[in-house]
Amino acid sequence: MPIEDLARSDVVTAGSNTSATELAVLMDDEDVGSVVITDGETPRGIVTDRDLTVGVLAEGADSDEISAGDVMSTEPTTVDRDAGFYRATELMAQHGVRRLPVCDDDDQLVGIITVDDLNELLADEHGELASVIRAQRPPY
Repeated sequence: MPIEDLARSDVVTAGSNTSATELAVLMDDEDVGSVVITDGETPRGIVTDRDLTVGVLAEGADSDEISAGDVMSTEPTTVDRDAGFYRATELMAQHGVRRLPVCDDDDQLVGIITVDDLNELLADEHGELASVIRAQRPPY
């Protein structure tokens, strides 16, 4: 199954000039832990709630003066929308990331997949397998 079928298409995005305060409000309003920073529809970075905590709050910085461009992870690892589940997990492991913007052949953002999304999928699959096992095991 292509990762695009598993990914969320409603990606929360902002520009690199968005202030840290605005990013925090956006994350709270949208109930997400990250914002993909885009130039048009091309992902240029990601800001996570941890980036805001460590890169702004812990530093005592003025969150209205710090922009997404100051705290974002640049050159984000992305996954092709036609890639599979295992490719997404491989990229997450290789790059130490929990979120992958999903892009089309022109590097345009079409979705996002997170480690939580993949864990939820695995849990659902394990539940289905458990049902098969319960249905086929002999009574004790």
